[in-house]
Amino acid sequence: MVLRFLIRYLANNEELVRRLSESYPMRRAARLVVYIINRGKLLAEERGLHDKLAPEELKKYVRRFSNNLKEEIEKAKSKYEKK
Repeated sequence: MVLRFLIRYLANNEELVRRLSESYPMRRAARLVVYIINRGKLLAEERGLHDKLAPEELKKYVRRFSNNLKEEIEKAKSKYEKK
């Protein structure tokens, strides 16, 4: 509950949000997200997937990708911990 209050306070602090949005890491993260979205659209159009994929199928692909990513992160963590 305290964490929720703190997050709500910080999100509604206009000066803090403005300063964060002008920071280099936030701008870089926003650019990365836009790049990934545009690259995904381009690849889908090149391979002809934009007409074939229904939203449910796209969600399955995204879930599968995120699960694989989580598994690889866990493998890397366990490998790092063994060293």
